[in-house]
Amino acid sequence: MATEEARSEPVRDPRSLRPIPRFIFASRWLQLPLYVGLIVAQVVYVFLFLKELLHLVVESPSVTELQAMLIVLGLIDVVMISNLLIMVIVGGYETFVSRMELNRHPDQPEWLSHVNASVLKIKLAMAIIGISSIHLLRTFIEAGTLGKPNATYTEAAIMWQSIIHALFILSAVGIAVVDRISQPPAHHR
Repeated sequence: MATEEARSEPVRDPRSLRPIPRFIFASRWLQLPLYVGLIVAQVVYVFLFLKELLHLVVESPSVTELQAMLIVLGLIDVVMISNLLIMVIVGGYETFVSRMELNRHPDQPEWLSHVNASVLKIKLAMAIIGISSIHLLRTFIEAGTLGKPNATYTEAAIMWQSIIHALFILSAVGIAVVDRISQPPAHHR
């Protein structure tokens, strides 16, 4: 019955909106320069990735296994940040600005077909946890192998990095729980 009512509602022409709602709705396009700026940031990350990869390849004969592992962790970190940027750019644009209409494109990411603000928040939280994990692992490795005092890797700094990482995890769990409570699965309705 509710679906019949939804079908019977006429589709409104966006030009028929009153001026203030039309202006407010059009303001979503102010986000476009922000997404373009993130694309520029993506280009910077590609440059940093290639620079670090070139460093690894050129210096490979003189690089120790530990140094290579740290460089590779740095590369993984750049890739994960780049993935985060793509999720924000594509998902944010699709959710908050305009449909991309990629339904038939063979390269459309699977997650984009069901993206909404809630899904985007959880995906972003998971990406941030992944990035934080790489940073924490890198800190543990560097702190354990330097063998000399380093102000960057004091016990207090490592402890705070660990606490912040744990808070990221708790925040992601909290977001997922709130999302689950506010939108239970279809079979529970």
